Amino acid sequence: MVHKYLGSIRLTWIKKYQGAVLPVFLVLLLLLPSACSHRFPQITVQDLPAYEALFQRTEGWTGGDGLFSVRLDADRTLWLFGDTFIGEVKGGRHINPLLVNNTLAVQKGLEPDKADIRFFYRSAPDGKPEAFMQPADGVGWFWPYHGLRTPDGLFLFQVQVDRAEGPPGFDFKPLSTWLIHVANPDDPPDRWRLSGNKIPWSREYRLFGSSVLTVGEDCLIYGTEEQSISGFPEKRIFLAKVPVSRLKDFSQWRFFSRGEWVPNPEGAEMLLGNMANEFSVSFHRALNRYILVYTQDSLSEYIVLRSAQEPWGPWSEPVRVYRCPEAAWDPRVFCYAAKGHPELSQSPEELIVTYTTNSTDIDLIESDTRFYHPRFLRIGLQ
Repeated sequence: MVHKYLGSIRLTWIKKYQGAVLPVFLVLLLLLPSACSHRFPQITVQDLPAYEALFQRTEGWTGGDGLFSVRLDADRTLWLFGDTFIGEVKGGRHINPLLVNNTLAVQKGLEPDKADIRFFYRSAPDGKPEAFMQPADGVGWFWPYHGLRTPDGLFLFQVQVDRAEGPPGFDFKPLSTWLIHVANPDDPPDRWRLSGNKIPWSREYRLFGSSVLTVGEDCLIYGTEEQSISGFPEKRIFLAKVPVSRLKDFSQWRFFSRGEWVPNPEGAEMLLGNMANEFSVSFHRALNRYILVYTQDSLSEYIVLRSAQEPWGPWSEPVRVYRCPEAAWDPRVFCYAAKGHPELSQSPEELIVTYTTNSTDIDLIESDTRFYHPRFLRIGLQ
C-alpha cells in the first residue's frame, strides 16, 4: 500500500535490535575511512519536536509519507507527500480514514513553532478526497520525488506507479517519471496551472528526480536504476545535468560518465550501489562537501551519511548517525525515506533530516497515529 518501490529490496530490514536505549540527544565522534580520505568531524543528532508538532493534525490531512521539500521563496516551503490519510483523529486513532496517493502543503515561516502550514488535495465530484496530481494519461497514480523553483516556475518530479502482482503492500510497480511544470508557483496551490511530460528515458527500473540541486547555472538530477548484482536486485544512482533555463528541453540533458557528460542515458555511470530510491544530496557549507543522506538498506532503523568533494563522488563509506527508536516498538514496524532538507537549516553547521515510520500491518497504522508522520532531526556537522 505505502511501501515505496521496495518490493525487490532484500529483506535485511527485518532484523531488529533488542534492548537498545536511544537517548534523545546523541553526540558521536566518528572517524570515517574512505576512498576519498574524508573524516567526518563531530556529529550531533537531536530530535525536533516542534517540527513534528507542526504536522500533527486532527482532521483533514492526518498523516503521509514521502516528505520532499522545495523552497518556494524566502519565507515559504513546499512539502510533497505520497500516500496520505484524510479524515479525523480521535484518541490517537485514525477514524474512517481515506487514502489518497499524493498531497502537498505550504509552510509559511521558517521557525516551526511560529510557522503557518496549509495542506492541499483535490475533491472528486462526490466530495471525496483525491490526489492533488494525477497522470495526464489516466494510468495509475503519482508518488512524489524532488523538485526545484526556477525563474521559469516550479518543476516537480513525479513517479508514475500502477498496480502489479505482488504481496499485500508491494502489489505495484513504477512505470516512468514525469516532469511537472507549475507556471504560477506564487499563487496558492489550488490555483496552480500544471503541465507535464514523461521523461523520455524513464522506465520501470530507471527513475529520475530522487534528489535535485543547482550548481551554478546547471540543475543536477539524481536518479536510480535497478540492476541485478550476483542474482540480487540492487538500486544504483546516476546523475544527469541540464541548464536550469532549459530544464524542459530533454535534448539538453546530459549524463555523467567517467568524468564526462554524455548525451546518451544508456552511457550513464552508476556512481554508487546499495542505495534507496529516496535520498538527498546537498552541499554542506561548514564542511565544504556534498552530503548524501538515506535509509540504510531502504528499510531499516539506521540513517546513514556519505560525503564527497564533488556531486558525482567518489563517495565516502556510509556512517550510521541515527538509530530510529520506533523500529523497536513492534516487529511489524520499519523506518524509511530518510533525507535532508537544507532549505530549513538555520546555520551552516546543521542539516535538518526527516524519515517516516510505517508498518506491514495497516490496522496498526490506523490505530496509532504515532506512525506515518514525519520525524524530524537536526544533524550538526562541525
